[in-house]
Amino acid sequence: MITTHHRNSHTIETGGKRFKIYLLSDIHWDNPHCDREALHKHLTLAKEEGAKVAINGDFFCLMQGKYDPRRSKKDIRPEHNKVNYLDAVIEDAVNWFADFADTIIFIGYGNHETAIIKNVETDPLQRFADLFNYTHKPNIPITVGGYGGWLTLQFRAATVDKSYKIHYFHGSGGGGPVTRGVIQNQRKMADVEGADCIWMGHVHELYAMFQTKATLDARRYPILKDVLHVRTGTYKDEYGDGAFGWHVERGAPAKPLGCITIDFYLRHDGKARVLDVFPQILTDSGYKR
Repeated sequence: MITTHHRNSHTIETGGKRFKIYLLSDIHWDNPHCDREALHKHLTLAKEEGAKVAINGDFFCLMQGKYDPRRSKKDIRPEHNKVNYLDAVIEDAVNWFADFADTIIFIGYGNHETAIIKNVETDPLQRFADLFNYTHKPNIPITVGGYGGWLTLQFRAATVDKSYKIHYFHGSGGGGPVTRGVIQNQRKMADVEGADCIWMGHVHELYAMFQTKATLDARRYPILKDVLHVRTGTYKDEYGDGAFGWHVERGAPAKPLGCITIDFYLRHDGKARVLDVFPQILTDSGYKR
């Protein structure tokens, strides 16, 4: 169940002491370079595990319309090369993701979706979610969030009640060949208050790390709080074999394909309620700790 508090603030009821979520971004599903085999493998794994999937922007690519100066016939799938290009992509996506109703529960915006809103005056994510929910009638309908916002995981079990706050932001600027976007993590750490996890995508990097902050607990005792920083990768392989292409010609490196999964375990430690958090990197070749 997802509760909407504001257009970019939602709570996911986890349904117990254990919960697993897959965090994906930058799928670029309609791009010919999208590794759909890896994507399908990861979504199938999430479904088999009973996990939920959230997506942080650039679900679509949508760069091949007449409105986009970057358009190229070689970068459009044949099934989408129609006069109703946007409709063809959205309707095809609704069918392709049908097996993952009740698994994919949340999608936020990326710069590719907001560009469509700006240039074409239609909202591709909301259109996809509305059509998907109407067609497949999932028990947990797909909820559309913002370009940035909050996902709160609410754990309830007997007398145990604890929340975990994820601040998501699709991303901005470039990642940098050396920093890989880590500087932006530090900036977010400075301007976001109260997050247990800060999650970004956009630069097609893939890592998870903890940063520790000194703070006070509810009793005003000094404590150390571990904030999880997540940067989710892509499923769009622009590098290929490194022979040709815009990505190669501008000197950009190969990018990791995959996502981040997080296992949560809520337990009692004496009188305290402890939420154990275990992030893992998932690539096409499997988990990497």
